[in-house]
Amino acid sequence: MNKPMILLAALVLITACAKPQPQAFQVIPMPDDVTVSEGSFCVKGVAVSIDENMDELSQKAVLRFVDALETATGMKTKKGEGGIRFALNPDFAPEGYGILITPESAVVEAISLNGFVYACETLKQMLPAAIYGGKKAKADWVLPCVHILDRPRFEYRGMHLDPCRHFWTVEETKKYLDVMTAYKMNRFHWHLTEDQGWRMEIKKYPKLTEVGAWRNGTCIGKDFESNDGIRYGGFYTQEEMKEIVAYAAERGITVIPEVDLPGHMVAALAAYPELGCTGGPYEVWTRWGITQDILCAGNDKVLTFLEDVFTELMDIFPSEFIHIGGDECFGGEGDTTRPDPWDVCPKCAARMKQLGIKKGPDSKHLLQSFITAHMQKFLADHGRKLIGWDEILEGNLKAGATVMSWRGVKGGIKAAEMGFDVVMTPTDYMYFDYFQSQERDKEPLCIGGYLPLEKVYKYEPFKGMKPGTEEHILGVQANMWTEYIATPEHLWYMLLPRLCALSEVQWCAADAKDYDRFQASLEHSQAMFDAMGLNYCLDYKGLIGFDRQPARSPEELQAYLESEGRKWSW
Repeated sequence: MNKPMILLAALVLITACAKPQPQAFQVIPMPDDVTVSEGSFCVKGVAVSIDENMDELSQKAVLRFVDALETATGMKTKKGEGGIRFALNPDFAPEGYGILITPESAVVEAISLNGFVYACETLKQMLPAAIYGGKKAKADWVLPCVHILDRPRFEYRGMHLDPCRHFWTVEETKKYLDVMTAYKMNRFHWHLTEDQGWRMEIKKYPKLTEVGAWRNGTCIGKDFESNDGIRYGGFYTQEEMKEIVAYAAERGITVIPEVDLPGHMVAALAAYPELGCTGGPYEVWTRWGITQDILCAGNDKVLTFLEDVFTELMDIFPSEFIHIGGDECFGGEGDTTRPDPWDVCPKCAARMKQLGIKKGPDSKHLLQSFITAHMQKFLADHGRKLIGWDEILEGNLKAGATVMSWRGVKGGIKAAEMGFDVVMTPTDYMYFDYFQSQERDKEPLCIGGYLPLEKVYKYEPFKGMKPGTEEHILGVQANMWTEYIATPEHLWYMLLPRLCALSEVQWCAADAKDYDRFQASLEHSQAMFDAMGLNYCLDYKGLIGFDRQPARSPEELQAYLESEGRKWSW
């Protein structure tokens, strides 16, 4: 071959190698209906048109996508036709969307904010992960040619966060919401009150944050009698909470606040001891667990206090659901020689007599139901709905309440059979404060239990239900309790990639889930986490702990994974 022909062949080879290639289709959660075709569509400097009839928040969602695209590619988009077109289509379900990409153009259609948010997240996941990094990056900025029609399986797709045991700043909370958005979640359950700290400003009761938001140290590890001697706390002002609510709303997420009652109220009792059965003194708890101290059910001032708190709360949170907790009210882990306050409180005895409650094994549960019913009516009078942990079933729960099933699945199944709506969040599958590996000496300290990625993924919310009761399952939520989680690095390690598995439980039809496909798709999600600067767990690959050390030698690791029923993936 002569020299010119060699050069020409080399040029052809270089051109072929330089042809932009789309990412492998690794979108999580997997869309409902996907057809991938040959070819790609270049988005670098693309034209973008937005239907002027779209509402303001939907347009803002699209503009956030455009801004991320411009930042990552280093090129401004153009206005006009022929590139990516975002358009209203009334034929879609409220959270559904459609995407059609050809080599010449891309069309995105939806009817609501949530549909456009989710369409934009799908577009981002089809692009190089660097789009999540917030800076210019060299990559093949092309989308695959694809036709997507998508909608979620469940209406309620939640994630929970506890800022009471350990506090998370506004910016950290927003980052949490960003990750929820990337995986198409729409409910943020914010657990704002606890024995170890009251985290929301209530202007009528300033001591709730002056006193209740701060504890005099924290127990060390699982030695509950120890104390590190470091004063700890924090709270959100009403303006900060409104900021979080607005930030979430722009991303199609409703913030559901929780004020846990009548138990888990020691921080409030420390601020206002007259609300307890004994009058105190009380101290914001420095240890973990369940305390015996509780709001006094026989004191009318308690009902006034709760109404005042919820009145201010409803001015901040527009959510239809308001969470009242209701868990772990009795049998605390404090002084075991001391009876539960409601058993010996004269005011509580008088209340039970007034209500016709006879002493017996159900008497305390029926007394709790009195408080639950009072708050349910108060919320209903203000156009809101009560939701609580499954203990609220143990008395006389009124119609219209919603049950959050956490002590396994039995509470949710029972509630659905009784006609109550249910959110499933069972500990065995949905408590992300559990260990992710059996190699516990290599894992960061956590509350206990064992919840690997695959177990989260394989949870089926309808399992064990009687036919016809499934319609009461609104959806699924995972919970993040933070007794042993004090840093963002640890928080993200516990959350990711289990949140990805959760998203497919929430979004995908049961027969559309495929763990092998999902696990392969995690490669792209890990690149996204890297771009966002987030820590994550790789136990499903046999890499244990923060430093991701092999569990054993390669041969032992393979045997370990196979013994867990997992595939070798090194």
